[in-house]
Amino acid sequence: MPVRNYTYYDYTISLCPECLKRVGAKIIIEDEAVFMTKRCPDHGFFKTMIASDVDYYKNIRNYNKASEMPVHFGTDVEYGCPYDCGLCVDHEQHSCLSIVEVTDRCNLTCPTCYAMSSPHYGSHRSLEQIEAMFDTIVRNEGEPDVVQISGGEPTIHPEFFKIMDIAKTKPIKHLMLNTNGIRIANDPGFAEKLATYAPEFEIYLQFDSFKPEVLEDFRGKDLTNVRMKALEKLNELNLSTTLVIVLQKGKNIDEIGKLIDFALKQKCVRGITFQPVEVAGRNREDSAHEKITLTEVRQGILNQFPLLNGDDIIPVPCNPDSLAMGYILKLEGETIPLTRYINPADLLNNETKNTIVYEQDQGLQMQLLDIFSTGISVDKVQPKVNQLLCCLPEVSAPNLDYDNLFRIIIMNFMDAHDFDVRAIKKSCVHIVNKDLKMIPFETMNLFYRDDKIKYLEELRKEDKILF
Repeated sequence: MPVRNYTYYDYTISLCPECLKRVGAKIIIEDEAVFMTKRCPDHGFFKTMIASDVDYYKNIRNYNKASEMPVHFGTDVEYGCPYDCGLCVDHEQHSCLSIVEVTDRCNLTCPTCYAMSSPHYGSHRSLEQIEAMFDTIVRNEGEPDVVQISGGEPTIHPEFFKIMDIAKTKPIKHLMLNTNGIRIANDPGFAEKLATYAPEFEIYLQFDSFKPEVLEDFRGKDLTNVRMKALEKLNELNLSTTLVIVLQKGKNIDEIGKLIDFALKQKCVRGITFQPVEVAGRNREDSAHEKITLTEVRQGILNQFPLLNGDDIIPVPCNPDSLAMGYILKLEGETIPLTRYINPADLLNNETKNTIVYEQDQGLQMQLLDIFSTGISVDKVQPKVNQLLCCLPEVSAPNLDYDNLFRIIIMNFMDAHDFDVRAIKKSCVHIVNKDLKMIPFETMNLFYRDDKIKYLEELRKEDKILF
């Protein structure tokens, strides 16, 4: 009998990359990689690689855990995922990271921008709107873990520090500012005023590359001097910072190891986040062929930063399809991988769920689940790691401090090419939209921004499926 040249592995619901209608999708294994194949009646056949590492892809299911729900859901199920976001009652994960976009506008017009921001696009939110957004998050989460102030470029909002003051009145455990760093670099006293909001405050600094041509391609100009000036000020203040790297094939993949090494040497930097390009917004037209999978980024880390091995970057339990994470300890000039001392197979093994190889203790397991969560900031990890270290071999750090911890995250935001309804239901990064609904980051950029809402309404009428 004839045999197919692939192995059928699974089935899911995806989207047509052209019209965004829901289509059935097969997950197949072929040529030692994992692909999604799907067919739209109007636009034909599509095939997208979703993982370059078959074993890693198969293993992510072992990192599932019972979903943590929000306190409040915003919508009922009427049309089926992803047409009911708000969060709908069928969503499987609360907001580990909640985003408040305080403005549509930006002081750059980046060619790589999922939100279409520019100096002339959209408007600033009023303080009343912004406070209502914060209150929506609090209603949904009770005490939100991490809230990020974003945009556009949030620091250009004319009442930016009033926004910061409002945020600090809310029961938010950790506040984060997403910024391109221009005001930090260029405005005297700006960084110093930001530092007054610490602790429980962090800078999420756009960084991307050391190559001027890549920065020009991503951001429209060479921002090397801006980034270095901003980091110099943040290092002087030791203001907690995460470097954020958008990755595209053929552009900056070869810099992964160099970027980690650089980040580890910065006093203020607590971690680095690698974000494969999402084909949305201004990225949509020319970036599809430059997409990179989570597993390719993970392999790039292992190849280019030899300190780490395969046990050091593992799936994040809240959304293992889209998130991977690892920790490094910085001790007396040395860098020591932490994650390898936790047996990944035993962390969330389905048969021995309450077992950790170093100690038969359910409480310790829950600490590990907290550590490997995007809903906890690096400073909050510190006491949990202190408790963990006593159970691990070869590591002794009785005076462990906030400055000693460094986190690596791979955060893959799915788009229409690799959309998988199973993973989107576990999305844990959510944006508050203008209607005060909590929208998963991925579906916000595909369906719920101003220029897309009318089309979503058309899709709902044409493609009503109840799940």
